[in-house]
Amino acid sequence: MNIFLFILTNNLIPIFVIISLGIFLGKKFSLDVQTLSKIMLYSFVPLFTFYNIYTAEFRTDFIVAAAVVILIIPINHLIGSVIAKIRGYDQSLKNAFINSLMFYNSGNFGIPLITLVFSSILFQANGEMPYLKFALTIQIIVIIIQNSTTNTLGVFFASRAGGSIKDAVKKALNMPSFYAVILAFILKLIPYNFEQLPIWTALTYIKDGFIPLALISLGVQLSQTKIKFWDPDVLLSAFVRLVGGPVIAFILVSLFGIKGIMAQVLIISSSVPTAVNTAMISVEFNNSPGFASRAVMVSTLLSAITLTAVIYTVRILFPV
Repeated sequence: MNIFLFILTNNLIPIFVIISLGIFLGKKFSLDVQTLSKIMLYSFVPLFTFYNIYTAEFRTDFIVAAAVVILIIPINHLIGSVIAKIRGYDQSLKNAFINSLMFYNSGNFGIPLITLVFSSILFQANGEMPYLKFALTIQIIVIIIQNSTTNTLGVFFASRAGGSIKDAVKKALNMPSFYAVILAFILKLIPYNFEQLPIWTALTYIKDGFIPLALISLGVQLSQTKIKFWDPDVLLSAFVRLVGGPVIAFILVSLFGIKGIMAQVLIISSSVPTAVNTAMISVEFNNSPGFASRAVMVSTLLSAITLTAVIYTVRILFPV
């Protein structure tokens, strides 16, 4: 019980403090959600993605981790499609529901969570944090895949509800994150250290500001969202995301024989709430924005309970 409470107070409460600040600011000043959405989608998200891809050191055994993260997406898509068909959702709600399952807060929630978890005294040895860098590198792989798919497939599904497939593909390709990923990998192949350029300092500032701004933006989004815990569709989305997510990851991790820190990170990262980007995308393309915002809010609030249980459990099932 002491470890359970430690995880809650030291790993999760700091994140919710920043989110609460965003809620306060959103209610006090009536901040424009669409403006924040554009700032995140068209500047911070692509530049943060570019920075992390370019600076990350990838190993061959990370391919297995990437495979797990990639497989989680179509599995959640399948689950979401089946549920949508059973419950008779229209195209707009179906796409918003599927997005709420497939895409999770791997960056603005996952990064601070993984950082806090693997820098806590539970994972320290002789006053050092030997697992933190490795854990963050795994999380960066998750971010690369999640950000790339959220800002391409996520945009495609959201915009598809209100137009043709051709228009949806065009809108997805207009998102800068898609090109940020490609550019980062191309520059990694060039034998020159681009971190020496003066512009790199600006990228560092943006990278450092991403997490607090993303959490505050999430809080602002939540401040303008009515809580409807009794909405069965939102509760169903939250349940599949917060409970189904780690179950799916556990099955895949076990099938691939992944153990230790890598297994812990993959399962924890798959247990975080619905990505705030899905709400931003829904607002941008008017794809059931009410449902999308409530799905983010309810899953975020409930994750304080479920994530504590997941972190506690993976430490037992996958010891270091």
